[in-house]
Amino acid sequence: MPSETTLNAKNLAALGAERLAELLLDVTAGDAVAKRRLRLELASCGGGDVTSEIRKRLISIAKSRSFVDWRKVKELARDLEAQREAIAVHVTATNPDQAFDLLWRMLEMAPSLYERCDDSNGTIGSIIADAREDLGAIAVEARQPVGALANRVFAAVCANDYGQFDDLISLTAQALGADGLSRLKAQFEELEANAPTGAGGERRVIGLSTRAPIYQDDYERGYRGRLVRSAMTEIADALGDVDGFVRRYSEAERANPAIAAAIAERLLAADRSQEALVTLDEADSAFRQGGYWPNWQRVRIEVLDALGRSSDAQEERWQAFERGLDAGYLRAHLKRLPDFDDIEAEERALGVVSRHPSVHQALAFLIDWPALDRAASLIMTRIDELDGNDYGLLTPAADALEQRHPLAATLVLRAMIDLSLDAAKYKRYGHAARHLQTCEHLARRIDNFAGHSTHANYVEDLKRRHPRKSGFWDA
Repeated sequence: MPSETTLNAKNLAALGAERLAELLLDVTAGDAVAKRRLRLELASCGGGDVTSEIRKRLISIAKSRSFVDWRKVKELARDLEAQREAIAVHVTATNPDQAFDLLWRMLEMAPSLYERCDDSNGTIGSIIADAREDLGAIAVEARQPVGALANRVFAAVCANDYGQFDDLISLTAQALGADGLSRLKAQFEELEANAPTGAGGERRVIGLSTRAPIYQDDYERGYRGRLVRSAMTEIADALGDVDGFVRRYSEAERANPAIAAAIAERLLAADRSQEALVTLDEADSAFRQGGYWPNWQRVRIEVLDALGRSSDAQEERWQAFERGLDAGYLRAHLKRLPDFDDIEAEERALGVVSRHPSVHQALAFLIDWPALDRAASLIMTRIDELDGNDYGLLTPAADALEQRHPLAATLVLRAMIDLSLDAAKYKRYGHAARHLQTCEHLARRIDNFAGHSTHANYVEDLKRRHPRKSGFWDA
C-alpha cells in the first residue's frame, strides 16, 4: 500500500484547496511558463476568455525573433505544449471552431519557430505534429465552410516548406467531403496546368550537380510537379479513386516495387485482386534484383490469398523468410500447415537459419525464436565468425545461453573480451572485466571445453597478451 507521503492525486487532495493553492504559488514562483498554465486553467473555469488568452500568447511567441539555443528550447517547448493542451482540453470542448483556428495558427507559426530554434532533438517538431493531429481530430466538429476550408488547405499545402502541414489533406478529408475534395483537386489541376515553362533569356543558376548546372526554373518546375503529385495522390486516396491514384505514376515509375505495392494495395481494397497481381508482376524483375521492398512481398501474399492461390502464397512466405530470415513470415507459413507438418517445416527452417551467410543475423533469429540449442550449436561451429564488437547482439545472447549452454555463452563472452582488449577499447574494459567474472562463474559448470581453452588457460593467455592493461585487470 502507498504511504501517506506518496505523491499522488489522493494524498495531495487531502491537503485541502487553500494549502494546495499556496503550494502552487510557491512552486511556480519564477517559472513564467507554469504561471501562464495556471492562468489558462483559471480562465477556463472562472468565466475568463481562455481562447483570447491562448491567442495572445501565440501572437507573442510568433512575434519573437530572438534565437533559442538548445539550453532554452525546453522552456519554449513547455510553453507551446501548454497552449496546445489548453486548446485540446478547454477550447475544443466548448468551441471547436475556435480550437481549429488556434491549432491552425500554431501550424502556421512552425516555420518561424524552426528558423530561430535549435530543435536538434525534435521537441518542437513533436509538438507541431501533435497539434496537426489535434486539428485533424476536430476538423469535422469545427464545421468550417467547405469552400473556405478547401482554399485554406490548398494554400497550406503549397506553403508546406517545413512539413508542418504534412498529411493535411488526409486529416481534413472527412471535413472537406466529396465536394471540398473535388474543389481542391481542381485547384491543383490548375496549378499543374500553369507550371513555369522556362521562358527564353538568361537563366539563373542556383547550384551545380555532377552532370550540369541546376537552373532555378527547372528546380521550381520539379518542385511544383512533386507537390502536385503528392497532393493529387492524397486526394485520390481520400476520394477512394484508385484509378486517379494510379494515373499519377508513369509506366516506368510503376515498375518500382514500392510504388507497385502502393497501387496494388489500393486495387486489392477495391476488390480488383487480379489487376493488383498484374501491377505487382510488372515490378517483379526490379524486386528480384535486390533492395529492401517489404511492402511488395507483403501485398503480393495478400493478393495471392485473395485470389485463392493459397499454395503460391505459402511459397512466397517461405521465400520471404529465406531472403531476410523474417520470423513473422515463417510463423505465418507454419500456422497454415497441417498438424505435424509444421514441426518438420520448422526444423527445415532452422537448418536454413544455421546455414545463413551472416552468423550474426542467424544468431539473432535463433535467440529471438527461441531455438537456444540451435543457437549454441551455431556458436560452437562458427565461433571464428563472431564479431566481438557486436555487443548489442552478443550480450543478450550470452545471457540467454548461460543457463543451459554455459560453454556457448562463455565463447560469446570471450569474443567480446578479446575484441575490447585487442583493439584497446579502454572505455569497455569495465564491461570486459565483468564478462570475465561471468566466465569464471560459468566455468564451474563446464565439464568439457570441447577443444577450447579452459578458463584458467584463457586467463593466463590474456595476462600474457595484455599484461599492462590495468584498466581491465584492476576493474
